[in-house]
Amino acid sequence: MTRRASGAVVPAVHQSAALLLSYPDDRWPSRLALVGESLALLGGPGTAPLRAFCEAVRDIPVLTLAERYVTTFDRSRRRTLHLTYYTDGDTRRRGGSLAEWKRRYRAHGWTPPEDELPDHLPLALEFAARCPDPGTRLLTDHRAALELLRMALEDFGSPYAHVVRGVCATLPGQGPADRAAALRLARGGPAVELVGLAPFSADPADRQGAVR
Repeated sequence: MTRRASGAVVPAVHQSAALLLSYPDDRWPSRLALVGESLALLGGPGTAPLRAFCEAVRDIPVLTLAERYVTTFDRSRRRTLHLTYYTDGDTRRRGGSLAEWKRRYRAHGWTPPEDELPDHLPLALEFAARCPDPGTRLLTDHRAALELLRMALEDFGSPYAHVVRGVCATLPGQGPADRAAALRLARGGPAVELVGLAPFSADPADRQGAVR
């Protein structure tokens, strides 16, 4: 088989990452196999980290991985998959940011499900796969949040860091050099109440209970 044309690589990486970052339910084995088969045909930005993730979790039982998924993403604000939390925290500004996400989706004919917040990363990646230009712009606009999530997952020792690293590799330009630089980017703009951003300190923390 021939590798896919380079123009199709980034949307395919975004679709693969959306599937890999979704909760591992009873359909996980077939989802993982589908992503693995797709990645075998890909070469280019972001593909190697996604393959590394697939290899790292291949032999983990579904129930075990589901438990680790909850521990990784749902029990720590430093590793949430909701991107506006990194920029807005628990502030009034976040409501406006979420409304803007919905507006950008609908401007391109895509309506997100009502049972998930629009800034949920798998949802954003699904949009980027279906609408590559506006979707990549949306991810790039929130690159600081993605980089903070990547760094937090690396600190935690989670294989999910591979997936976020792969997504970051598809975005144009250079990412922030370190956590402090990512925090400055995430907190840029008008002065707002930042009490909800306290978990995102520049010091590595929360290393216990890593997904391995």
